[in-house]
Amino acid sequence: MNRPSPFPSTDATLPKAKKSPQTETRHGVARTDDYAWMRANNWQEMFHDPSLLDADIRAHLEAENTYALSMMADTEELRQTLFAEMKGRIKEDDSSVPLPDGPYAYGTKYVTGGEHPKFLRTAREGGDETILIDGDVEAQGKAYFRLGGVDHSPNHRRILWGQDSKGSEFYSLAVRSVGRDDDTDRIEKTGGSGTWAARSNGFFYTRLDDNHRPKEILLHRLGDPASEDVSIYTEDDDGMFMSVDGTRLNDWIMISVHDHETTEYRLLPADLSDLTPKIVHPREEGLQYDLEEGGDVFFVLTNADGAKDFKIMEAPVSDPSKANWREIVPHESGRLILSIASFSGHLVRLERKDGLPRIVIRDRKTGDEHAIAFDEEAYALGLGGSYEYDTTKIRFSYSSMTTPSQLYEYDMATRERRLLKEQEVPSGHDASQYVARRLQARSHDGEMVPVSILYHKDTPLDGSAPCLLYGYGSYGISIPASFNTNVFSLVDRGFVFAIAHIRGGKDKGWDWYETGKRRQKANTFHDFIAAAAHLVSHEFTSHDRIVAQGGSAGGMLMGAVANMAPESFGGIIAEVPFVDVLTTMLDDTLPLTPPEWPEWGNPIESEDDYRTIAAYSPVDNVAALPYPPILALAGLTDPRVTYWEPAKWVAKLREHSTSGAPVLFKINMDAGHAGASGRFSRLEEVAFSYAFALKVAEKMDTELKG
Repeated sequence: MNRPSPFPSTDATLPKAKKSPQTETRHGVARTDDYAWMRANNWQEMFHDPSLLDADIRAHLEAENTYALSMMADTEELRQTLFAEMKGRIKEDDSSVPLPDGPYAYGTKYVTGGEHPKFLRTAREGGDETILIDGDVEAQGKAYFRLGGVDHSPNHRRILWGQDSKGSEFYSLAVRSVGRDDDTDRIEKTGGSGTWAARSNGFFYTRLDDNHRPKEILLHRLGDPASEDVSIYTEDDDGMFMSVDGTRLNDWIMISVHDHETTEYRLLPADLSDLTPKIVHPREEGLQYDLEEGGDVFFVLTNADGAKDFKIMEAPVSDPSKANWREIVPHESGRLILSIASFSGHLVRLERKDGLPRIVIRDRKTGDEHAIAFDEEAYALGLGGSYEYDTTKIRFSYSSMTTPSQLYEYDMATRERRLLKEQEVPSGHDASQYVARRLQARSHDGEMVPVSILYHKDTPLDGSAPCLLYGYGSYGISIPASFNTNVFSLVDRGFVFAIAHIRGGKDKGWDWYETGKRRQKANTFHDFIAAAAHLVSHEFTSHDRIVAQGGSAGGMLMGAVANMAPESFGGIIAEVPFVDVLTTMLDDTLPLTPPEWPEWGNPIESEDDYRTIAAYSPVDNVAALPYPPILALAGLTDPRVTYWEPAKWVAKLREHSTSGAPVLFKINMDAGHAGASGRFSRLEEVAFSYAFALKVAEKMDTELKG
């Protein structure tokens, strides 16, 4: 750090984490964890009832919150200003464009001051609204509330909906008759959504075990006690995820069993005429396939036979086994097919080529194809849902870093595009005041890493501007260059906002993902560091003015680059950071550990995997380094990245850092992985992070541009 720290050098409230060393030896390697005590022994029970948290652990976490707030005390007015700005960019009484299904159309809306959506329906052509589920009403009296799936029955008489009141993602499901406000048929410990049977007389759902893993698909018949629910399928492999879904034609129930590399589907009739699911193709390591019903055929999106970027096959409904798959859209290297949707006359696919998404429409009779075209240099594209199969109309959303989201209806037959809705920014937005660009940064091995940037046209590009650099880089997830109203609170204060599209995502195809995982995981970190260096070399910013940000696996990225190149960043924001990677991957009782081994490796069985993870796991590589100011954020009941990971990381950073820069830890004691659940309460958390970035960049008193 070339500039003096904007934080006070000492604070009387700095938590002093006790040490209680525990040593474990694996593959001949001994590791000592001084802070293992932070992991609650009763974490399973605590996720259901947070009041059961050990008193010493709770006291330490609350001390961390006190310290973080004291170190950020001078930003209180700024945080209120940021919150007001971000809230002012949200249309408070916003609503969706209802989606038709038979005689009705279903949608959502918010009311002024409301935190949660209201689910509603109207007549197909519009008219009076019937509120089906009112999120604000359901949230009353709850410290935390998040809606799960909300789905109407095929006969339109009932609603199946889920809710989580702890943040631990153990959802309860219930049925509500249209026009009533009381529930029946409540089911606990589910994944959050269900799928109606064709005759609306029951639904299928996924039950979670005590370790928060989806282990069983069950059928609940309306009116029966949950104890009589019929077990349809039980999965014995702890390493597999599982879900259940239906089809647009309401003909089939589809059970998907999968991890990050392998897929297996089972099918059964949605009319409950046969409750024995039939396997499509048994799991075959590395083989992935997704099914989409198309009347008398299934369309299959698969990587079979070396189709790394996927191809599309079709198979007869009478026997959709792999032996009957017939290719209709061949594999094309570098064109990654992301998803497909089938309608009576058309097959639609969302794909990514040259780092940008596009929608391609295929006529099912002729095989003719056309793409929906866009002009901007970088943009985000989403294929909207549809309840109906016999239609020529689909919906898609479009936005860019300067263009608010636009929802279109597109006629696949006539190719007519109709704008249904454009995102409104109540406080105003003038796209001409901003510049969005796509850069290419050369990484350590010569690969070119795309970087999307946004800045105000009056921002000087002489190295003096601060920068918020965001990255993720895991699970094949690509971060879109979409419109984000929140970041304008930084951009209008002179920040450059940048997204590094690093390896581990699928931004440049499947290879981009594979070369950023397991034994090649270090490429993810090198790419991010290269993106920072590129921004500096082209004078968009300087290293001591870059604030890096990432969450979850992106928080792991933050921990890794902090160890590898602390001098490259002026500050780091790590949200729900997956930083104790080795310890977590060695603990097969944790919810996500076995399913995550294909992504990270299995250090229990493999010494090579152990050593690979140990080489980058942030907690294991904290050393005597000049770490920049760091803000870590977490949620107490987070089942994905448990609270003790960032708690241990923060304690170890404070012990070893040579810079004297503060390490702050703020934990939401009433939430989980996604943070605060309400749309405005979530903005308060964003305001805290942005205030930290502005404090690091010494921009707290900067006037807004324009």
